[in-house]
Amino acid sequence: MRVEVKATLLEWACRRGGLDDETLLRAFPKLPEWKAGTTQPTLKQLEKFAQKNSVPLGMLFLPSPPVEKLPISDFRTIKNSNINEPSQNLLETIYLCQQRQDWYSQYLRDNGFNENEFIGCVTIDNSVIEVAQNIREAVGFNLEERQKLTKLEDTLRFFIDQVSQLNILVMISGIVGSNTHRSLDPDEFRGFVLIDRFSPLIFINGKDTKSAQIFTLAHELAHIWLGSEGVSNVQIADVNNQDNHEIWCNQVAAELLVPLKDLQNNFNRSNSLEDELKRLAKFYKVSSLVISRRLYDLKVYNYQEFRTIYEEELDELQKLQGKSKQKIGGDFYRNLNIKVSRQFLQALVSSTLEGKTLFRDAFRLLSIKKSETFNTIANKLTEG
Repeated sequence: MRVEVKATLLEWACRRGGLDDETLLRAFPKLPEWKAGTTQPTLKQLEKFAQKNSVPLGMLFLPSPPVEKLPISDFRTIKNSNINEPSQNLLETIYLCQQRQDWYSQYLRDNGFNENEFIGCVTIDNSVIEVAQNIREAVGFNLEERQKLTKLEDTLRFFIDQVSQLNILVMISGIVGSNTHRSLDPDEFRGFVLIDRFSPLIFINGKDTKSAQIFTLAHELAHIWLGSEGVSNVQIADVNNQDNHEIWCNQVAAELLVPLKDLQNNFNRSNSLEDELKRLAKFYKVSSLVISRRLYDLKVYNYQEFRTIYEEELDELQKLQGKSKQKIGGDFYRNLNIKVSRQFLQALVSSTLEGKTLFRDAFRLLSIKKSETFNTIANKLTEG
């Protein structure tokens, strides 16, 4: 039995699913013919197509594609143009994080925690330097605290641990839930923040480089201090943006990681620029990308020189990260502490074992299906 489906709905489903053309054509060789209207899919083929793109089958029979909007503010731009259509991967990730945040916020209320006073305590009219210093002190991310660190991974881990002590949930993942076949695209978004007076939540795209993840964390912290939630796709190199909030948050993030006055005193103009990038990156425990951005802020070189240096450094970091991923396999249980945050995981498991949270709700929030998986998670938490 063949069914009629409009080409506009097929194209919408493909965009929503976020799969590349090669993957779609391999699964559905007749897809171009379906779109052209020269032939129609069978109901079974259309069901498979809907499942592959994570689209409810019934939506493919609508008169026109539905307009789906983000449930939070959208600060994303590409070449200073707004992005209007979010992917299903992004939407589902936000919805899942909202559910986790709601649960954890109620958990904190039930256990007598107070609201966080720093949420929304500033505006973009406040001094970038003063706000960055305030965040640095609140988080405990001073330069002295970083001197024992060696690698970018150590900086990121330490940064997350410090932020988490403020009851800010930090979740990093490169996939939707636990579905390894649904990757998150860093070109679409690098992170987002959800505001809650008890438990603000920062989500970072795990497909991004470690250096970018550190900057995104700093950027989203600035959003929390502003009290503004939304999705961002800013890069360290973004010095121009049509949104004043994003410009301000980028400036705060850069100042938080590398204070400009301190850098000015530390920068050795007699050294080669290449040597200084490496030395300063090692000193501040950040990537050379952040240092190159701050040297541009210091007017060491012009924008074009900065972009050239930045692209070269980014290429090197991406190559190194690619090699690192090839060597290190993913451990679901170890990575879960990062994907959902350790404090959320501990609270949820304890509440479930105490009978205060239903197992089905815990499974949904952890994106798992089997009791044995939950039991293993609980055992590993007990082991420390």
